[in-house]
Amino acid sequence: MDRRQRRNPSASSSAFSSPASSSSRFRSEKFSSNPPKTSNSLEDAHQLKSKCGKPQRPEQEEEEEQDPNNLLSLVGTCPFMCPDGERAQRERLWDLAVFERLHGNPGKTSPSLAVKKFCRTIATKHMQASDVRPLPVLEETLNYLLNLLDATEHPFEVVHDFVFDRTRSIRQDLSMQNIVNDQTIHMYEEMVKFHIISHHKLRNCSSKPNFSSVHYLNMEQLKKCLISLYALYKENRNSNSIYKNEPEFRSFHVLLHLGSNSQPLVDTCFHCLFEFIFFSISCSLVLVFEYVTISVLKGESLSLWLGCVPSLILKSKEMCFARRLLR
Repeated sequence: MDRRQRRNPSASSSAFSSPASSSSRFRSEKFSSNPPKTSNSLEDAHQLKSKCGKPQRPEQEEEEEQDPNNLLSLVGTCPFMCPDGERAQRERLWDLAVFERLHGNPGKTSPSLAVKKFCRTIATKHMQASDVRPLPVLEETLNYLLNLLDATEHPFEVVHDFVFDRTRSIRQDLSMQNIVNDQTIHMYEEMVKFHIISHHKLRNCSSKPNFSSVHYLNMEQLKKCLISLYALYKENRNSNSIYKNEPEFRSFHVLLHLGSNSQPLVDTCFHCLFEFIFFSISCSLVLVFEYVTISVLKGESLSLWLGCVPSLILKSKEMCFARRLLR
C-alpha cells in the first residue's frame, strides 16, 4: 500500500480534488430534508453547552488525540463542515458563532457557514460515520477557517476563539479515523502556524480580562499540535528521507524551550534526529540563539559551536543575518 495513503486498515482513502472544484462542490451541497431528531428539553441544551465548545480550565482540558491502536474502524461520511444533527440542534438552541449566522440571525445557519464544534467527551465506538467528516471535507473546512483570519472585520480574539475550537474538532475527526497520510501532515503544519501567529497577535489583546487563560490555552494546543505532527513525521518516514518542512517545525519545539534549564536542548530535542535536520538552516539558527542565551552567559565561546556547523549553512543568508545580530 502506498505510504501516502495509509490509514486505518479497513478504511479506504478518499478521493481528493483540486481546492477550486472541491470548494464549489462542497459549498453547493444541501442538507438532508430529514435531519436527525433532537430533544427540546433543557437537559439537552445543558449537555450541548457543557460538552461542546465551552472554554475549559487547564486542569479540565482533555486530550483529543487518541491512541490509534485503541481506535475502532471508522470512515466518516459527513459531506458538510457540520453534521446535520448538530446544525439543527444548535439552530434551535441559538448556539451559533457570529461567523455561522445566516444574515446575522442567531438561530439560522447554512451548510457553507456552520462548522462542527469540538466536544470534550466523545467515544469513537458511539460515533456515527455520518457525524464524522472524511479527509477531503476536513481539508476544505480547514482552508475555510484559515481564510477567516484575513477575511473578517471582527477583532482577532473573536476570530481566534472560533478557529481555535473548530480546528480542535478537525484534529478530533482525523484522530477518530486514524488518518496518518501526507495530507494530514500538511494540515497539522497549517494548524501549528495558526497557533504561532495567534501567540503573537494575542499579545495585542493583553488588556482583555481573560487574556492569560486564552494565551495559555493557545500555547497548550500549539505544543499538542507539534507533538502530534512529530508523531506523523515518524509514522510516515521512508528510509532516511525527511519531509521538506520538518526541520522548520522541529525548530519550533526548540524555540518553545529557549533558555530552559529543565530540559537540556540537544539531548531532548535533537537526540537521534537525522544529521540533515540537526544541521538544517532552521535548526542551526535557533541553536545559535540558544547558545547565546545559555552558554555565552557562562563565558563559553560561540566560535566553538560555529566550528561544528557546515560551511554551506554558515554562508546562508539566514545564518549571516543571525551572526550580524550577535555582534
